[in-house]
Amino acid sequence: MSDQPNRGLRTELADQVAIVTGASQGLGQAIAIELARNGAKVACVARNAEKLAETVAKIEAVGGLGQAFPCDVKDRESVDKVVDDVIESWQRLDILVNNAGITRDTLLPRMSDEEWDDVIATNLRGAFLFARAASRIMMRARYGRIINISSVSGLIGNAGQTNYSASKAGLIGMARSLSRELAKRKVTVNAVAPGFIESEMTQSLGDAILNEVKKQIPARRLGVPEDIAYAVLYLASPAASYVTGQVLTVDGGMTG
Repeated sequence: MSDQPNRGLRTELADQVAIVTGASQGLGQAIAIELARNGAKVACVARNAEKLAETVAKIEAVGGLGQAFPCDVKDRESVDKVVDDVIESWQRLDILVNNAGITRDTLLPRMSDEEWDDVIATNLRGAFLFARAASRIMMRARYGRIINISSVSGLIGNAGQTNYSASKAGLIGMARSLSRELAKRKVTVNAVAPGFIESEMTQSLGDAILNEVKKQIPARRLGVPEDIAYAVLYLASPAASYVTGQVLTVDGGMTG
């Protein structure tokens, strides 16, 4: 999480259970911590068990409850087992945040089949597998929140990221279509589209490139992971019961 002071967004998620994929670092970790800080029990999903343990420790440090569920989101059996284990442990599932994602950037003429398939499988198939398993439970309970973490790249595209942009646009299409299927069962489905957010990936771009990026952002700064976590927190809350099929763009005004 960033060193910026907590800005105090709060909601009541006591007794609710959430699954957050890609929870071992970055946005996923920040989202998991905020959900737990607000009372949810959080199942933290990623491949790296050691990093997941760090997320759980940070959740416990703010007084929350989290549990690590190592999983390859591309594998149907692993995904179904995680959802079954969460139900066995906590007897319910109220919130799903599909955040797991990777990049394999290169221009399309040079892009290999593997670079395309890996990104689509992790970013889009993984979200499909979790949403399918979670939606069955939420429909029976007649309550649920599904939130896909997309990207401004899924809205406007980005050179060298045809695979990534396609996967993130797919998450938006999934959210809008699934919202129509589940609304009658009081399950909302939305997407959050982050812009440039402070992370190891953005820092690796170097100061010169980052300064140029900031010039393109009306807010004149990069976002922080908590900016995305707070957007998710709202969409996951009971207060957002009439918000579904929407894309909440959090980019400092970059896409207007």
